[in-house]
Amino acid sequence: MKNKIKFKNYLFSTLIILLFMIIMLLIIDKYEYNAYTKNYNNKLNMIVSTIKSKYPNIDDGDIIDIFNNKDINEEFFKQYGIDIEKESVIIENNQLHNKFIIINISFIVILIFILLLVFIKYDFNKDKDIKEITKYIKEINKNNYNIDIDKLSEDELSILKEELYKITVMLKMSSINSLNDKLEVKKSIEDISHQLKTPLTSILIMLNNILDDEDMDENVKKDFLRDIKKEVMKINSLIQILLKLSKFDSNSIEFIKKNNSIKKIILESIKNVSSLSDLKNITINFNIKEDIKINCDYMWEVEAISNIIKNSIEHSYENNKIDILVEKKNTYTSVIIKDYGSGISKTDLPHIFERFYQSKNSNTNNIGIGLCLSKSIIEKDNGKIYVESNNKETKFIIKYF
Repeated sequence: MKNKIKFKNYLFSTLIILLFMIIMLLIIDKYEYNAYTKNYNNKLNMIVSTIKSKYPNIDDGDIIDIFNNKDINEEFFKQYGIDIEKESVIIENNQLHNKFIIINISFIVILIFILLLVFIKYDFNKDKDIKEITKYIKEINKNNYNIDIDKLSEDELSILKEELYKITVMLKMSSINSLNDKLEVKKSIEDISHQLKTPLTSILIMLNNILDDEDMDENVKKDFLRDIKKEVMKINSLIQILLKLSKFDSNSIEFIKKNNSIKKIILESIKNVSSLSDLKNITINFNIKEDIKINCDYMWEVEAISNIIKNSIEHSYENNKIDILVEKKNTYTSVIIKDYGSGISKTDLPHIFERFYQSKNSNTNNIGIGLCLSKSIIEKDNGKIYVESNNKETKFIIKYF
């Protein structure tokens, strides 16, 4: 903004100089006219005085008529070598004319010189701005994005400056995102390594026991093999969920959205976790007044709701219940999944949807990415998910807008 004002000042200065030049030329022209008029009138006055002295009886009106007579006798002046079309009869006027030509030319030259100085200064500043742009580009190439582009002028360089600013912001954000992505990848690799380390270590120990003890009891061996199978299934589940999350991270999933029955989605989700609910003897109460339609991808929403119900079952006490309520509002449809288990502490609550996060009350077999996947799916279907918890109950509230 500061440089834009500077450019306006240059323009204003130029206009002032031009206006001053016009006024001065008009003043000089007026002065020249007055000088010519005064000189002519003096000569005419001398002619009238001479005529009156020699011809005292001549009428003043006759003299005025002579002055205003349009008939011109050029021959009289030609015999003295005077061309009245090109030069003044009065020699002093010719001298005045030459004098004023010199004055006008000198004045115009001075004004042109001043204008040149103004534009040279402006051009110098513009070149300085271009050098600054070049300098900034070099800094950008060195991955230095902390540059003050606002110092540049905002005249014809404004477009270049604006584009440079956009490129700088874009590169800066790209650099930050790249660094964040690297840190996120590093964290994810550490989390995955940690998740895989325990089951793989258990598998390795059990396999070594089986291999080292040839006389191992068959029942003990079967128990080891069942545990190995359980750990392998856990690893397989982890890999499957990680593959799904990686697809979300890379935006490579194409959701097939259409109007689906929320009742059908929830019933299918309850079916998916029925074996786990039966194991803990947990009753799932599903209450819906009308069959409401939501615009979503059916299969992915079943995945999301299944993970949330599964989480509620894992944190519920045995021989308990889970309530699922659906309500239709003016601007959204809400799904509330409520369990009456161990609850989520206040310290864990803000992190519950983070990848690989496990709360204090989490099951040891819990991977910690199911809720993260559910959140990604729901948001992809234009929804939001919240959680509320105390020591008596935990509510997952989903809103489909």
